[in-house]
Amino acid sequence: MDIVTAQEMYERDQVAIESTGIDGKMLMESAGRSAADDLEPRIKREDQIIVLIGAGNNGGDGFVIARTLLNRGYKVEAWQVVPDEKISGDAEAHRNIFENSGFELKKFSRMEEFLPSLYQAAVIIDAMLGIGVEGRLRSPLAEIVEKANEHEALRLAIDLPTGLPAGEGVHDFDAFNADYTTIIEAPKVSVFLQHTTPYYGEWSVVEIGLPVKKLPEVKRYLWSVKDVKQTMPKRVSHSHKGKHGKGVMAGGSYYMPGSIAMAARAALRSGTGLLTIATAESIIPSVTSYVQEATFSGLAEKEGMITGQATPELSKYDGAAIGMGLGRHEEAGGLVLHMLQECKGPLLIDADGLYALKSMLNALKNRSLPTVLTPHPGEFAYLTGVPIQEILQSPFRLSREFASAYGVHLVLKGPYTIITAPDGEQRVDMTGNAGLAKGGSGDVLSGVLFGMMLQSENILNALSNGCVIHGSTADFLIQEEHSKTDLLASDLVEGLSRTFRTFSAPSKA
Repeated sequence: MDIVTAQEMYERDQVAIESTGIDGKMLMESAGRSAADDLEPRIKREDQIIVLIGAGNNGGDGFVIARTLLNRGYKVEAWQVVPDEKISGDAEAHRNIFENSGFELKKFSRMEEFLPSLYQAAVIIDAMLGIGVEGRLRSPLAEIVEKANEHEALRLAIDLPTGLPAGEGVHDFDAFNADYTTIIEAPKVSVFLQHTTPYYGEWSVVEIGLPVKKLPEVKRYLWSVKDVKQTMPKRVSHSHKGKHGKGVMAGGSYYMPGSIAMAARAALRSGTGLLTIATAESIIPSVTSYVQEATFSGLAEKEGMITGQATPELSKYDGAAIGMGLGRHEEAGGLVLHMLQECKGPLLIDADGLYALKSMLNALKNRSLPTVLTPHPGEFAYLTGVPIQEILQSPFRLSREFASAYGVHLVLKGPYTIITAPDGEQRVDMTGNAGLAKGGSGDVLSGVLFGMMLQSENILNALSNGCVIHGSTADFLIQEEHSKTDLLASDLVEGLSRTFRTFSAPSKA
């Protein structure tokens, strides 16, 4: 599913109208009726409903929604909250259809006249402003939104809540606080931003009949379980361990042996054929007890941490990963640089490896093979020098700029994980839950990603699939065996078998 900016959505509407001959009024009718169909299961026959209608396409959708619900027997008051001269074009045509259908349209003039209707409503449908909003709301919309947010009614929004920016990088706004949003045709970028997503509430997307084959490419997609099933590598009957990747993982320390152990076990659970763990010699016995299927390469250590004086031979491996439990000490940089220069396949750098990487970012540009970085926002802030707050407000832009500048694949972890390729293509993973907010969850993700990388020719697909597999495992586990409170990273590792079994099962007709 595509993810769009406001400009991209405008372009899609224009393409539909100009290339196929679809009339704008027809698109608006389709959008409004599809939205009404989506909202209907959330309202009751006895509910008093108020539809707040503004200008532009969003207001036009509001006229269609109000008419559709009235035709179906619901108790609806339609309120036009902008002056008549603000409504033109297709929206004006649908206002005329609404009134010619015999329904009363109330028009806002004073708050004192409007508030009794608002406070009597059990359901508020917001169709005031759509994707074109800029800056803070002005009167009277600012006051209407404030009163609506204070009222204990079910708040439903069309496309995006009034006042909310469609794109990223905007932090100063007022917005309708929806319990549920019906998104028209494609989710907007702001759905996936930490500071704007709460205003949407729950949401779903309705299709309105745009010509899919004619639409311009956006290179920004929501990656789903369906996509995973279509792109995940399949095992053939006569395959052997050498055909599913031979990798090496470097990391771990006396005080953090679990990080490399869980990452390695997750990589093996994800299908890696052969795996070597390169770690401090002193922790090999403890790691072996957890990961019996791996082989080991003992590295020199100082005070329980790998020194970098001895490095694993990389030429015999298809790919490498480094960072999990490595420790943030100066000598770790030598091992990271060795990996960057000598790894003959894809290289994944995570956790403490990212801190060591900070001083050698330009070395990334010298690699012709795929390099994958998997930071959370704090680690990305350290790498870029950009404040965390700015990263959270503009994650798509900053991820794309960094991936392009250094030629890397970037997995920016969070409630919505953004996977970015060097050419700017981006995928978003929505799976997972708050149970993942535990130490070790990121190590397990790195293991899954590494396993997928070793088995796929398409790195972006491998990373996108790995993120969905990891998050879906957490979702399965809290549905069946665990809660968000007690879920552990080690539970994720053992839960992977259920996810792979589910994702590889044939779809039911």
